[in-house]
Amino acid sequence: MRALAYLTIAILSLGLAACSPTIRNHGYIPPEEDLQELTVGVDTRASVEEVVGPPTAGGLLEGGNYFYVRSTVRTIGPRRPEVVDRQVLAISFDGNGVLNNIETFGLQDGRVVALNRRVTDTNVTNVTFIRQLIGNIGQLTPDFGDG
Repeated sequence: MRALAYLTIAILSLGLAACSPTIRNHGYIPPEEDLQELTVGVDTRASVEEVVGPPTAGGLLEGGNYFYVRSTVRTIGPRRPEVVDRQVLAISFDGNGVLNNIETFGLQDGRVVALNRRVTDTNVTNVTFIRQLIGNIGQLTPDFGDG
């Protein structure tokens, strides 16, 4: 009887532990003290990297600006992970590489920025795999070389 009680307590404890949230932090945002050292109109790309470190993402948008991104993700049990906090620090430069602006965005700003999109455009629409294989028959050109 006592073993059954211990087994029940162990199973309930494991069940409760599985439902506890897991918090993960990703990325890096420079501290405010480091950002205070930067001067708009004076600092360059090199001096910005020296003070706050290399960017998480740079040059992805027009002008080659620097982006520092930090996200906090919460996962509870088998549920889909949920982003509970995201901060994006955007440091922009003018055409000569001189610091132009420093902006910070968060989830509350409600703007989703795709820093990386991997979209492959294919002309295959409504064509099955078998149809593709059959369509390639006769289009192969073997290269026997000159030797």
